[in-house]
Amino acid sequence: MKRTNTFTVRPLSDNGEQLLRDLLDASAALWNEVNYQRLMRYNDEDGFEDEDVWDADTGRLEGKYKGIVGASTAQQVIRKNSEAWRGFFELKEAYHVPENQSVTEHPEPTGFWGNQDDGRKLHTVIRNTSYTVEWGDRSRLEVLVGSELKERYNHTGRLRLEIAGEPNWPDYEKQGRLDLWYDETDSTFRASQPVTVSSDEQATPLADETAALDIGANNLVACTTTSGEQYLYEGRELFQRFRETTREIGRLQSKLEDGRYSSERIRRLYRRRTRRRDHAQEALCRDLLERLYAEGVDTVYIGGLTDILETHWLVETNAKTHNFWAFKQFTERLACTAEEYGISVEVRSEVWTSQECPQCSSTDRTTRHQDTLICPCGFEGHADLTASETFLKRHANNAVRPMARPVRFQWDDHEWSESPRSHRPNEQRTDPSTAGNGGNIASGES
Repeated sequence: MKRTNTFTVRPLSDNGEQLLRDLLDASAALWNEVNYQRLMRYNDEDGFEDEDVWDADTGRLEGKYKGIVGASTAQQVIRKNSEAWRGFFELKEAYHVPENQSVTEHPEPTGFWGNQDDGRKLHTVIRNTSYTVEWGDRSRLEVLVGSELKERYNHTGRLRLEIAGEPNWPDYEKQGRLDLWYDETDSTFRASQPVTVSSDEQATPLADETAALDIGANNLVACTTTSGEQYLYEGRELFQRFRETTREIGRLQSKLEDGRYSSERIRRLYRRRTRRRDHAQEALCRDLLERLYAEGVDTVYIGGLTDILETHWLVETNAKTHNFWAFKQFTERLACTAEEYGISVEVRSEVWTSQECPQCSSTDRTTRHQDTLICPCGFEGHADLTASETFLKRHANNAVRPMARPVRFQWDDHEWSESPRSHRPNEQRTDPSTAGNGGNIASGES
């Protein structure tokens, strides 16, 4: 199984910190030069094809920088840039296929790691054989540096960094390429270490229950399980903060001088916005899957992005889906985390689940007002929770048990905690004539 250890590192001396900064800055400069050559070939209008980006003189650039960053690191920076361009071409190809709705916005070519005037993004990548990690009471990371840095700082050539915190996966079989960067938001050096761990580390589901997730615009996730549990992760406050940061970015961009497109403050806001979202997303996946594992769930169904785009056509909703919620990223993160628990994640069609009445199965007579789904037959309940229940019943092989009251969660910048609104007395608004049906997710009654 593929996993990732992410941790903070600290240079052991001021001399070591400056050496590290020079290493990261030179790596960023190499990335920018390689990327510039490829971008010029890509934008050339004299009959050049996309494939011409690979004609960049990377060998000369490797020779220029290997004395500072080391030959293996120079190769890895160039390789990472190549991977980014291949990813761009794949997205571009998918975008031009009409029936492929996985890419709905025209992709942009690979970008730069900052610039010399405004400040480069301090970042490097270290080959798996060019660094070592020691875990223990005094965890350490050692990375190789180039001969020029050795001479400049009278150094041994192996830069030692202190690791803060504990790894999620200390017992791994193989380590991958290390990413090492400076996080300007927190003024901290960070590292990301991909590892391969034994399948014995994978948990085994306690039963064969099933869960279905409805990904919403205001409620991030509505979940229903065949065991009768229901969870709702609210997202309005999170999105509001995301939007406020976006507006501030726009305001600052409007004040830039002609010819400038960014500033250090703008880049810092972008990074802070992304980190907040990713932190909440990671915590949501972990919190939800821990609960599902305890309930004995072994399969989770999630709706496809195409279905969301077809049923939520509003500009603001799609902005939430693409920019804030980052649906594809969330799905990948959910699947990766679920693997730790032995839970499989399957993408299935959820078309019309947000409009279907669970009482009479009508889809054309129902109306939605904010979080409420209403049907002339008398049904009235929470729209997202109703959708997740309908989605589950369509695809679950085992029977869906009567539902308990939904548990609501809200984000407090650190974790998802139960909302005071979890057990509101007025949650049940369904037609009284259905009270004997064992309850449903919209009502929250069992």
